[in-house]
Amino acid sequence: MRQANVNLLGGRAWEAELFPLVKNEIPDFSLERYLQIGGLPHIYLSNEPEEELVGYSNMYMNQEILAEALVRKTQPFVKFLQMAALMSGKLLNFTEVGSDAGVSSATVRTYYQILEDTLLGKIIEPWTKTIKRKAVSTGKFYFFDVGVRNHIARIQSLSNGTDAFGQAFEHFVYQEIRAYLSYTRNQAPLTFWQAKHGQEVDFLIGDMLAIEVKSSQSITSKHLKGLKVLQEEKICQKYILVSLDRVSRIEENIDIVGYEEFLTELWQGEYDKFMKLAGS
Repeated sequence: MRQANVNLLGGRAWEAELFPLVKNEIPDFSLERYLQIGGLPHIYLSNEPEEELVGYSNMYMNQEILAEALVRKTQPFVKFLQMAALMSGKLLNFTEVGSDAGVSSATVRTYYQILEDTLLGKIIEPWTKTIKRKAVSTGKFYFFDVGVRNHIARIQSLSNGTDAFGQAFEHFVYQEIRAYLSYTRNQAPLTFWQAKHGQEVDFLIGDMLAIEVKSSQSITSKHLKGLKVLQEEKICQKYILVSLDRVSRIEENIDIVGYEEFLTELWQGEYDKFMKLAGS
């Protein structure tokens, strides 16, 4: 459509996105299954999800990338794609990824743009309004589906308590938040915060709601460090830690909630009043 200069009704049409299934759309939801194979309907419901993921990835490469001639050389892009999957949810490092893929950092930037243009993922920008601790200015990239990300990264199994499991759990919560914002037509930006010295909070929605995600089943004070540091800025109004801990409570003005309770409250609109820019 772009090559044919098709009029896409710019300014005269609403834009809508369709995301992988969210938890509430799946009867007998299994977190472990979702974290491994993702939420694409035909894959989550399949008896052979791994074969479906292989077919999906091949279709993406053949139809979206090769057929449209979006890249000149396939092999470097394939190497880049695996690196991008392995680094999904981490700070972007174009030089490091380019070194592993055998291309320049400028080419890596172009590759990430291709992933966004073909809807395979999205870069979320850093929240930089902190004063006491200077924030990083580099974004993060998340694949649109955790199962597709796992397949491309060649992550074949996830064990609770591992870094890989924690990253997948964070990715799952990201998908739910992003889908909610889009489906409810909420224009508040979804960002993250990370200080130069490493303190971080996984997600901020607008300027008022801060969300940290931990896959631990037993939350302690050490898990609250990022949110407590951010509290010192006195900008956000609501601080939430989402985890696998089943005991909901409030500690140091931070709501500690299990992921099921968080998602229920999210989709019921309980946090909507905090999902806006400061002063708006």
